[in-house]
Amino acid sequence: MLFDIPWAIVDLETTGGHIGRDRITEIGLILLDGEQLQRYQTLVNPLQPIPPFIENMTGISNAMVQDADPFSVIAAQLLPMLQGRLLLAHNVRFDYGFLRNEFRRVGLRLQNATLCTVKLSRRLYPQHFKHNLDSIIQRHGLQLAERHRAMADAEALQLFLQSACVELGEEVVQEAIRHVMAQPELPPGVDAVLVDDLPDLPGVYTIWGEDEQALYVGRASNVRGKVVSQLAQDGKYGKEPAIQRPVRRINCQETIGELGAALLEQQLLRQLKPFYNHRSRLLSEVCSIQLDHSQGEFVLPVIVHADQLDFSRTADLYGLFRSPKEARKVLAEIASGNSLCQSVLGVEAVTSRKGAGCMALKGGRCRGACVGREPAPSHNMRLMQALARIRVKAWEYPGPLAVVESDEVTGAAIEHVFDRWCYLGSRKVGEAGLQGRPSFDIDTYKLLDAYLKKPAAGSSLRLLPPEDLPF
Repeated sequence: MLFDIPWAIVDLETTGGHIGRDRITEIGLILLDGEQLQRYQTLVNPLQPIPPFIENMTGISNAMVQDADPFSVIAAQLLPMLQGRLLLAHNVRFDYGFLRNEFRRVGLRLQNATLCTVKLSRRLYPQHFKHNLDSIIQRHGLQLAERHRAMADAEALQLFLQSACVELGEEVVQEAIRHVMAQPELPPGVDAVLVDDLPDLPGVYTIWGEDEQALYVGRASNVRGKVVSQLAQDGKYGKEPAIQRPVRRINCQETIGELGAALLEQQLLRQLKPFYNHRSRLLSEVCSIQLDHSQGEFVLPVIVHADQLDFSRTADLYGLFRSPKEARKVLAEIASGNSLCQSVLGVEAVTSRKGAGCMALKGGRCRGACVGREPAPSHNMRLMQALARIRVKAWEYPGPLAVVESDEVTGAAIEHVFDRWCYLGSRKVGEAGLQGRPSFDIDTYKLLDAYLKKPAAGSSLRLLPPEDLPF
């Protein structure tokens, strides 16, 4: 017997792969208690259309689910079947995440240990490259009546486990199961219930420590999965920092789209200044480079600050930096890479010996503007050409711009309003009211610039009349 607790093999068919937007269309369960086996299968009305390509793949049509019960009707019957069992699925994060979210929508909580049979197959058969269900079926010669239906795929997993036990021995399979299920322990002070209650949905999360100190703010497409991974790590891997202080609570704000999540994350970073977030992201100082044409024949780069100059209405800015030190470093790199005179540009202190030239001249990295060898017009032109690649883009819209993100299922829509690269706030479409006056921010500029280059699917742009703003 592989397990000494009740377990269940689960397979779902859904309207798509988005754990927040899509819904379940079919459930197939094989419930095992020792030697007792029970099967359960049902179609589910997803209360939304099934896309044609999903219909072609699964064979489940809109007509087939039209008269089926929605998940809210079967939830009370289904929960006792699943609760407390070990759940097995091929890519269990997908099936378990969908189930948890469906129960969560009707006010019920599903809590299970899980085992991913993809990981189990990799552990048992490392010599094979592919471990999707089709490959496993072909590799083990499993005989099935049909594919891409929930019960048929659940039966395929049961046959795979049986085949592996015959081929490798039950003890080998059990040892592989123990290895796959072994999870790093959460650090002291973290209640597992706090983590389990987080949604398997996109959102922004805040980890709080003692005395209500914000420890970390982050965003994720699957909040619970990312938080578990971050809290369990020991700092030796992963991009997220290991949280080494006691955790008292974790809260999450769900978002409709990725842009909304990124904007909310930025707001919380500036507001809370979390202990473990990178310090540079919490700084409010923003500076840029302007060209000064009034100091003689040479055009000189000057560092200007956003708290002294309205960057949203200033043309001819080059680069956005979090500190003057960063601006000077980039300017020095541009000068070195384009054989510009660092002495003329003010990057290097001018030597006291007249006519000696800058240090770069001696190394062949300056064309001699410092000693009169390169004329000022030539040096000026090359400087402007070199800076052109980091020029801050002008606001190309006649007025404020709203980026609209929508939930295809619920129909909810949020618009994020910008004017001259400044974030003015977010609101439900059709509502009035925004946060306040524009304030230029380096992170908002980069975020919106990247978004406008490649808008996300399901979002749209809307120009707003100036009178729509509260100032």
